[in-house]
Amino acid sequence: QFYLREEDVGQSRAEATLPRLAELNSYVAVTSTREPLSQELLAPFQVVVLTNSPLEEQLWVGDFCHSHGIKLVVADTRGLFGQLFCDFGDDMVVTDPNGEQPLSAMVSMVTKGCPGEVTCLDEARHGFETGDFVTFTEVEGMEELNRCGPVEIRVLGPYTFSIGDTSGFGDYVRGGIVTQVKMPKHIHFKRFRDALAEPEMMVTDFGKVERPSMMHWGWQGLHRFMRQHGRPPRPRHQVVALTREVAAGAELDEELVRELAFQATGDLAPVNAFIGGLAAQEVMKAVSGKFTPITQWLYFDALECLPEENRDSLLTEEQCRPRNSRYDGQIAVFGAELQAKLGAQKYFVVGAGAIGCELLKNFAMVGLGCGPEGSITVTDMDTIEKSNLNRQFLFRPWDVTKLKSERAAAAAREMNPALRVSSRTDRVGPDTERVYDDDFFEGLDGVANALDNVDARLYMDRRCVYYRKPLLESGTLGTKGNVQVVIPFLSESYSSSQDPPEKAIPICTLKNFPNAIEHTLQWARDEFEGLFKQPAENVNQYLMDPKFLERTLRLAGTQPLEVLEAVQRSLVSDRPRAWPDCVAWACRHWHRQYSNNIRQLLHNFPPGQRTNSGTLFWSGPKRCPHPLPLHLDYVMAAANLFAQSYGIAGSRDRAAVAELLRHVHVPPFTPRAGVRIHVSDQELQSANAALDDGRLEELKASLPSPEELPGFRMFPIDFEKDDDTNFHMDFIVAASNLRAENYDIPPADRHKSKLIAGKIIPAIATTTAAVVGLACLELYKLVQGHRRLSSYKNAFLNLALPFYYEVEWTLWDRFEVQGLQPDGQEMTLRQFLAYFKKEHRLEITMLSQGVSMLYSFFMPAAKLRERHDQPMTEIVTRVSKKKLGRHVKALVFELCCNDDTDADIEVPYVRYTIR
Repeated sequence: QFYLREEDVGQSRAEATLPRLAELNSYVAVTSTREPLSQELLAPFQVVVLTNSPLEEQLWVGDFCHSHGIKLVVADTRGLFGQLFCDFGDDMVVTDPNGEQPLSAMVSMVTKGCPGEVTCLDEARHGFETGDFVTFTEVEGMEELNRCGPVEIRVLGPYTFSIGDTSGFGDYVRGGIVTQVKMPKHIHFKRFRDALAEPEMMVTDFGKVERPSMMHWGWQGLHRFMRQHGRPPRPRHQVVALTREVAAGAELDEELVRELAFQATGDLAPVNAFIGGLAAQEVMKAVSGKFTPITQWLYFDALECLPEENRDSLLTEEQCRPRNSRYDGQIAVFGAELQAKLGAQKYFVVGAGAIGCELLKNFAMVGLGCGPEGSITVTDMDTIEKSNLNRQFLFRPWDVTKLKSERAAAAAREMNPALRVSSRTDRVGPDTERVYDDDFFEGLDGVANALDNVDARLYMDRRCVYYRKPLLESGTLGTKGNVQVVIPFLSESYSSSQDPPEKAIPICTLKNFPNAIEHTLQWARDEFEGLFKQPAENVNQYLMDPKFLERTLRLAGTQPLEVLEAVQRSLVSDRPRAWPDCVAWACRHWHRQYSNNIRQLLHNFPPGQRTNSGTLFWSGPKRCPHPLPLHLDYVMAAANLFAQSYGIAGSRDRAAVAELLRHVHVPPFTPRAGVRIHVSDQELQSANAALDDGRLEELKASLPSPEELPGFRMFPIDFEKDDDTNFHMDFIVAASNLRAENYDIPPADRHKSKLIAGKIIPAIATTTAAVVGLACLELYKLVQGHRRLSSYKNAFLNLALPFYYEVEWTLWDRFEVQGLQPDGQEMTLRQFLAYFKKEHRLEITMLSQGVSMLYSFFMPAAKLRERHDQPMTEIVTRVSKKKLGRHVKALVFELCCNDDTDADIEVPYVRYTIR
């Protein structure tokens, strides 16, 4: 219990915890009570959470809460075992099952019929599933669709789906956007007493245990023992007989039940962190209706953490007896020898953010580096910001602006004064290898990453591989999280597999043909960099670096011209002398971007223009724009930022700025003939614009020499999203939403704009706790020296679903699939895909045999329909154009798959037996 101190022994746990817990958030009222649980005490609450509660209490509280509409969560841990139960009433309404942004796609065709079929543009898969509900907007011709409420769909392929009867609608002409609608989902929960008696009804979406009913009865047998004896069983005490009575003839794994009884006095911080993180997320679901709750039981175990061999001789009564130590709950599970090993460990924690704080808390609780020979080093170069306080729980409001590593180390030391932790502020990388040198790494037992970027993760992975040190790697993204453990000579490393790079937005889409708010926000971010940062940096280099011109002229393509034009504008044509000049610049720049450039675009491509194939140019992903009138919000933000880059004082007086705008002369604009506008990136790349040497010489001659500007310098502006007074987000929001208005794209509010433009990675404390709990379970194995790869667990989780997935595949693994069915018929492609969906919760996106592609999500619909009901061997023969020899008993298939969260995952090959 990380909020209790040595001096609190003998006091009320609730009262000792209260002031430290309340410090986390001054907006949350936290109180404690010594009153015994009663109906009167529970009645005012919306949610009740029971922990370490006897079964009799769980039963009457469960009855009361269910009958009074109070949500109930029961959470408990015993050593390496965990249990969670949820009852959210007879009719729980879930408004958002997964927390993902609603999907949308652009329509290219809608047929008339019953049902009508919708075809989407083939730029990307629509991502919908059968049973989803969608709405339509901007459909031309078949306007009835725009007025329909949410309609249920049936997916026909990656780009097509059906929507019901459209035979009475008008003819489809063009356009349209289809958007997923999240419909309310109703879930019925049994009360605790009924769910306890009917384990076959429970769902363990998230549990690791293969036979949850056995665990269910084992926990009840444990509760019965505690009721009879008034205490948990001592280590190695058996309660199997009691469990048999409770189970009443149900199948039991006696070894599993016996292990639960052995560990009943165990209390492990990592398991508490994992189950506690899950329980806290269930509370959030209960009060918000957001995300899919656990329905209703969850059982978890991590028995692979125990010694791989000689378990009985290592975990004796003597080894596991209490020592009147803060670690007694851990010693009861692993024995005193492991506790001594934990204390002697030397670990390096890289990062002191959310994951770093959780790691240090868990390390302090398990006693890692707390012995005379042990140590923990934590490094983080960042300072604490106010926005960190919602999840980086070692920090308090008075820590803001202080160094993360120093405050995290101090807070962890308060939790366990024996923790030998030191803090550093050096960034890990090639430039600090004199700090983190051979002696430093060779003295370590392991590294725990708590980083927020891939480059640093890859660097630390390379260092660990070089020095042959184990690495605990973990990360989170909102409700999603992952854990990877890297063991020298045993597992692959972090660098062995990487996520594909983010799909970049095409340049021509950003420049002239945006169709989504993400495009206009990226355009606004590029504008910010190109107006207020890059020109100032180039000017300063020109004034201070004699070789700037020489270096610039060696740049590829038209870059020399672009750089020198920007320098010339900054020093000559656009250089302001006072605040009114900044307002005038902002006004003229606004006209260029939101009026003149749009008029030129429409001059090149008039609204009714058709392509060579006869289709309208402004159709599909190309939205026809229109020019806008002047907007004061944009001018205010742009003028102030422009002034800042020159060190000129700005103004917040909107009336005064409006008055200045009345006197700004804006040159008239007439679209010009002969201006080339590239329609695609391929066209842009093939254009190969030649460098105009004459223009270059003209620019060089027009630049003032550095000697003519003694002491002058500009002030590059680094984008900072979290300061609402610096005009940065004001500019981004105005620039993006005006661009969106140009193209009739729905705008984004300031919050959404900040999330997208600031590339904010969502982070919540519940996921962090659960992920680090799993990571620290791997730590137990590393310290014991486990050598079986199967003992270690890489994990992926999504608390929104809830979804938990363990990756244990090795070189030696494969899927075994029997091609011949019991009726003697061979499996068809449709059955093969359904088998993996049902048995492994995997959606096959591509399937191949050798160099032959048997199936892919992007295949034409007609080909898919043809192959779906063909036997697998027939497809192989047709595609490969080779007969299968009689000696062939099995085929090897390779798969590309998505998991339940639609994420790509690596899987082993398939051995498909045909004889």
